[in-house]
Amino acid sequence: MPNIKSAEKRMNVAAKSRLRNRSVKSKISTNIKKFKTAVANKDVETADAQFKEVVSLLDSASQENVIHKNNASKKQAHFAKMLQSVKE
Repeated sequence: MPNIKSAEKRMNVAAKSRLRNRSVKSKISTNIKKFKTAVANKDVETADAQFKEVVSLLDSASQENVIHKNNASKKQAHFAKMLQSVKE
């Protein structure tokens, strides 16, 4: 337990950030699973909609520093390639 007031505040801020980050990562993970399921079933319309949702979530997470921007970019490129393979 911190003895200094500023350390207590930082602990509270870190706890809030941890909860927010966990929530965002969970939402991303869930939508990625839905996208991969749609790709596996070769459902182009659902996959396209899920792709847009996943890209949006990854962009916002990288802007909020929940994940690194290069990580988000790499995942987006990978999912775009998956989507393109289904469309062909």
